[in-house]
Amino acid sequence: MLTVPDLLGLRLGKLTSAVDDWEAMARRLNELATGGGGADSAALLKRTAELADWKGVNATVGKAFVVKTASEFDDAVTSARSVLAVLQGALKALARHKDEMERVEAGAAKRNIRITPAGGAEARSPRDAAEDGVPTQADLIAVMLDATRVLREADETDRIAERALRALARGKHDFSDVRVNSLDHAKDLQGRADADRWAKEIAKGDVAGWSDAKLKRFDDDLDRYRDTPAFAERFATELGAEGTLRFWRDLAHPAGTLGAVDRERAEILGGVQENLSLTLAAATRVDSPAMDAWKKDLIEAGGQRLPAAPGTGGGTPPYAFDVMSTLMQKGKFDTKFLQGYGDALLEHEKGLPPFEPRPSGALFNHLPDAPGDAVSGFLESLGHNPEASLQFLHSGPDAKSHWDYLVGHGEGSRNSLYDAAKPLGIGGGARDQYETSLGHALESAANQTPYDADGLRKPHSDASASFVNRLVDYYGSNPEYLEDSKLRGSMGNITAEYMRDFQDGMNGQREIKTYGTNANIGDLPLATRRDFLGTVGTDPGAYGAILNAQQSTTTQLVHETFQNTDGLSEETVKDDVGNKVSLGAEIAGIMAEARTQAVYDDRIAADRDFNSGIDTAGKWAERVIKIGVSEVPFAGEAVGWIAEDARESVVDKYSRDSSESAAKERQGFLDDQYVQSADATYDAVYSAARQQGQSHAEASVVADTARQRAKMHYGLASQNEGGAG
Repeated sequence: MLTVPDLLGLRLGKLTSAVDDWEAMARRLNELATGGGGADSAALLKRTAELADWKGVNATVGKAFVVKTASEFDDAVTSARSVLAVLQGALKALARHKDEMERVEAGAAKRNIRITPAGGAEARSPRDAAEDGVPTQADLIAVMLDATRVLREADETDRIAERALRALARGKHDFSDVRVNSLDHAKDLQGRADADRWAKEIAKGDVAGWSDAKLKRFDDDLDRYRDTPAFAERFATELGAEGTLRFWRDLAHPAGTLGAVDRERAEILGGVQENLSLTLAAATRVDSPAMDAWKKDLIEAGGQRLPAAPGTGGGTPPYAFDVMSTLMQKGKFDTKFLQGYGDALLEHEKGLPPFEPRPSGALFNHLPDAPGDAVSGFLESLGHNPEASLQFLHSGPDAKSHWDYLVGHGEGSRNSLYDAAKPLGIGGGARDQYETSLGHALESAANQTPYDADGLRKPHSDASASFVNRLVDYYGSNPEYLEDSKLRGSMGNITAEYMRDFQDGMNGQREIKTYGTNANIGDLPLATRRDFLGTVGTDPGAYGAILNAQQSTTTQLVHETFQNTDGLSEETVKDDVGNKVSLGAEIAGIMAEARTQAVYDDRIAADRDFNSGIDTAGKWAERVIKIGVSEVPFAGEAVGWIAEDARESVVDKYSRDSSESAAKERQGFLDDQYVQSADATYDAVYSAARQQGQSHAEASVVADTARQRAKMHYGLASQNEGGAG
């Protein structure tokens, strides 16, 4: 494994010289092979030998020798060009890795972080920390992830190049006729070869008998090729649809096994499960007749049982759906495949007797906190494919029936079955798992990004915005469906993503520009909007996401106002700022009432849970700022410090000492939050005004006016929710 010093100290002069030498070699060999410029050539020698009138032994031995010798020049050209392609690719990639590590190191130094040789991250000396500040744990983790990623990519480049060059030099007496066009092509060739090798190993049977060491080698290859379609397609099609299912069934839970496998084996299997899921996801996105057949065969096999191999024992065999859905919880599966698979899966489940005892998918699951039933596993795959989840649940031809069965609470829905099972004392944990997975699918459809992704957000489409409107309408009109439900966390993330839309929905006629299509939350009845937010906010994680997003959005709206003040009077500016902060204040008031209900009334959570929710959901502060970058010309470091100001304000103003809060009466807590929320508004406005060049006195006046407006709207929100401000 390369180290950080290895990569930073990399000297590429010799590799550059090697590229130059092989360019010249390939050119000369090509001239010898083809006769460039009309000179004698191997091609001419070959044609002459083939046309000559050979006699005696020479007619067979001599002619064949000359023809083969001439042909070797063509192979020599192919080999030279292949070596050149590998060296050029390695030179370009290693230079890129080195440059990227230099940028990571420079960025880390600005945050007072030192990168270790292995790619770890640690704070620099206490003296430096005292001068420049101590980096946060989040900063350390971010640097470590960047550094180890670059190291891993550089090591992979080195490995591919070395293996390709060794393969090209393997022949002792002749040249290779395999053409390698690039470093990526070399990885594809190596991937297909490794896929064939593992397929042959699996075909031998007894995969349950693989040693831990062999299983780790298999997992390493899966991890290496997880994003390589050439490996994924070859591996899947060599095993076939049924062979893929039987392989995982036999490996994950060997027939006759009683109870769980040991911890060390389970950890290895968890890695295999994740990487195999990513591999199969990549395979489904390959457009080829072989993969079309694989997908068709797998869907058709879904409702069939997978009996154990003869002589291995085992009880009631699992359905193929039960096995496959455990391999769909990571990665982006093909959209069309997911539609067909989901249709067949739901049709299959609807035809089963309620509460039919059957082997749980949990037997084949080795990922932490992964769902055990087939439908929940499928929903996790929708959670990683926004296009598929939106089609399946909202915009596709069968979306209504999917919604009714998966989301709805009518007769025959999944929820109605859980409701029927509750008095029997069964299904509680399964329902929690189901709601978590359903929430992931809903998030993916609404936010148009995988639910667990941290990258840039896409502008909201017409379909995704209308879907959010539908969710708010459905759950806001039926808030009891969200009471103590795992769905609240996902609804909180959706609300945070669409915070501009929610604030616009509280806005009367004052339009706020949204990120893409407006979800038109304001078209819904006021009670529906408030009941949705109030019920969602009883979940600590949702509460934290909404407050962080609200503070960042309010901060951003205030910045927008200050950047468009030309020709406006001081009173007009103060009024505009007051209008903007009033929207967030209403939402903060609803959140305060929701937290109070959870802690003091229903006693379903503690203050420490909400404090933790605020902290862990801090990522939404920066996400929301980035979502609005198209509206405000913030960029680079400005995004970071504006988001950090918003996050710190939320932590400071809304986190409470649990022992102190527990001693307070309900109303005392609300009164305290009333003041703290107004102070958070003051912070946002004062900071924005100062950044726009206003003096301390000027910024204080406009911030204090905004604080008073925030108090008024916060109080109105709390009163409408049943509290007081």
